[in-house]
Amino acid sequence: MVQATPLLLVLFLALVAHGLAVKKCSLTGRWVNDLGSNMTITTVNGNGAFAGSYHTAVTATSNEIKVSPLQGSMQKSPNQKGQPTFGFTVNWSFSDSITVFTGQCFVDEYGKEVLKTMWLLRSRVENIKNDWKATRVGTNVFTRLQTQE
Repeated sequence: MVQATPLLLVLFLALVAHGLAVKKCSLTGRWVNDLGSNMTITTVNGNGAFAGSYHTAVTATSNEIKVSPLQGSMQKSPNQKGQPTFGFTVNWSFSDSITVFTGQCFVDEYGKEVLKTMWLLRSRVENIKNDWKATRVGTNVFTRLQTQE
């Protein structure tokens, strides 16, 4: 039994360390935010660049809402620890505006992936005197959209 004790100790420590490991959050996939907007991020390449599409549920324009392209970048570093920071830009297909998002991908205590973001939306204005009202700021929380199987 004395010889088995070190082996059992190593196995126990390996299991505990595995349970404490930070779960990785992946940006790739379909997401929905707290306002009902949908976003799809295609594969993130080796440099952290990604693209996708955004279908907003809210708008300040009377134009028909259309799916709009997004392009972004995820921080790629050795000390990232599986919960990366990222940023992306949405070039709205139906209005004279553009939005930049920045945020971080988290795994919560229940193992659920969450994107916490802040955004700036810049709308075109007619002249520099109206510049004061051209930029809006806000936050959104995205959760992974579960696909029906």
